[in-house]
Amino acid sequence: MKIPISYNWRNLWTRRLTTVLTVVGISLVVFVFAAVLMLSQGVTETMVATGSEDNVIIIRKGSNSELASSIMRDQIDLISTFPELARNKDNQPYGTGDVVTMINLSKKGSKDMGNIIIRGISSSAFELRPQVSLVNGRWFKPGQMEVVVGNRIAEGFENIELNGQIEIGSKKWTVVGIMDAGKTGFASEIWTDAELILNEFNRQNAFSSFTFRLANMKDFEIIKTKIENEKRLQELEVKQEQKFYLEQSEMMAGFIKGLGLVITIIFSFGAMIGAMITMYAAVANRTVEIGTLRALGFPRRSILTAFLIEAMALSLIGAAAGLALASLLGFVSFSTTNFGTFSELAFGFSLSPEIIGYTFLFAIVMGIFGGFLPAVRASKMNIVNSLRAGG
Repeated sequence: MKIPISYNWRNLWTRRLTTVLTVVGISLVVFVFAAVLMLSQGVTETMVATGSEDNVIIIRKGSNSELASSIMRDQIDLISTFPELARNKDNQPYGTGDVVTMINLSKKGSKDMGNIIIRGISSSAFELRPQVSLVNGRWFKPGQMEVVVGNRIAEGFENIELNGQIEIGSKKWTVVGIMDAGKTGFASEIWTDAELILNEFNRQNAFSSFTFRLANMKDFEIIKTKIENEKRLQELEVKQEQKFYLEQSEMMAGFIKGLGLVITIIFSFGAMIGAMITMYAAVANRTVEIGTLRALGFPRRSILTAFLIEAMALSLIGAAAGLALASLLGFVSFSTTNFGTFSELAFGFSLSPEIIGYTFLFAIVMGIFGGFLPAVRASKMNIVNSLRAGG
């Protein structure tokens, strides 16, 4: 014989104060847990969105970022002759040799400085990166000391406006446009002409990377094998662009998740102890009630199940409240240093169905651990002693 669920809800409602306090404690732990996962997810989504599934990027082997990579112009010219590359109506490949370097800019309302990526690009870069669009001003002109800045840079750093001046190397460059790169890493970059950056930093013909589009992505393994077998290209590494940027996020996302989960686990012990105290108090206050249930023929396992259901109900209510609060973080975005490149990266919190599932599972585990021992105690109570306690 099973105890009806309505019995559990009635008991929770009767102990409104302790129920609310327990739910609040659990919801705060769930909020921290969900926020950590959302922050890690936000970093990963930002970096993955930066790359396109149709693009291939080539960097030097052993380089963990474009900043540490170099690929020579003659190597780019050789790769550009491969027939697997997609081409425009002029039979030119859709490819860009990018030059990536870094400068410091002052943050708005702060004395802090941020490391900002300067990306020198060729004209094909705009076709390769459709996630980037101009929202104000115009694109820079090749050969002119002009830049287009990402919207996150324009929002968070001093003196970044149209016709403003940015010092890159030994010269002043003019801001002629603001680009919206959505939730991608390009929103935290400044773009200009690759040839001018090569000259300004005396890099001669050493680009940082070569990104291109294949006529057919099924040819990825073919182009990879060609480059690995070509003696003049053997020091280069071929990657799908999305995979490359995903790898860029792993260090930072892993650090956030690891540190956050340690804090969450510590807090969760407090929440489980709170739930355990609440359930022990419920057992103590319902001694006669438990004895009566046993006298009416409800077996021990039904008593055990009923108290576990109450503990899990507390956890699930707390999980729902914590998730509702955490979902508001989706409207928050900020920038910090990307550990993989040590450059400024703007990103936000991202809630996904997977995070919701993990959060409820985490809450259920807290409920089971917090309610198991009180439930066992309730199920093992002696019928006669329980009834006498009310005399």
